[in-house]
Amino acid sequence: MTYCVALRLRGGLVMLADTRTNAGVDNISTFRKLTVIEQPGDRVVGIMTAGNLALSQAVVNMALEQGIAFREGEPLETLHTAPSMVRAAQLMGHAVREVYRVDGPSLEAQAENFNVSILLGGQIGKGKLRLFQIYSAGNYIEATEDTPYLQIGEHKYGKPIIDRAATFDTDVADAMKLALISMDSTMRSNLSVGMPIDLMVYRRDELKVALNRRIKDDDVYFKGLRQSWSDALTKAYQTIPGPDWLG
Repeated sequence: MTYCVALRLRGGLVMLADTRTNAGVDNISTFRKLTVIEQPGDRVVGIMTAGNLALSQAVVNMALEQGIAFREGEPLETLHTAPSMVRAAQLMGHAVREVYRVDGPSLEAQAENFNVSILLGGQIGKGKLRLFQIYSAGNYIEATEDTPYLQIGEHKYGKPIIDRAATFDTDVADAMKLALISMDSTMRSNLSVGMPIDLMVYRRDELKVALNRRIKDDDVYFKGLRQSWSDALTKAYQTIPGPDWLG
């Protein structure tokens, strides 16, 4: 399992993913789940994946390197050549379906589910900054101003803080803090999500990455944030008046 969260805001995009992959309590590995495409002046696209690692890697490799032909005889397209973010989302969906076509029957023969989900966000040229979630069927939804964030993987523990505090007008720096708090809450409650974590920040219309950072256990800021959030929660519940039900 993993946890990925992305926020599309008026000011830009924040994407955060953990790196833990496990096939049991004694088989834990670290794999990067966040892939960033940066062609300064042309495009910035971030991809985050959850689910079966082999399937996720196959889909991303197909979209990035092998390419997809939408119709027979048409040239191959990749995320490096897609003319818009909508086309990029369609390309990812086609890649998912193609991997299913090849690997789906074998998985079903082994009684395994075809389990892959993807968050795709960014901006291409003069197009809009957009954020999509692609499902195992290859279809997708898009984040809106009413719901400016999307999550995949083990999301239930980190969802409350995003639900309560994040809006489309949230400042990018504040959204970065919220994403990190959301990740910390998830890691505290689920051992299948773990360090290090990868963070990408993009500011709208700049067409270059503002921040691409790996955060490790010894990161001073993240350690301080974890402690500050714990202290703030403790202080908050202590200052709320208790019920008078006991007389």
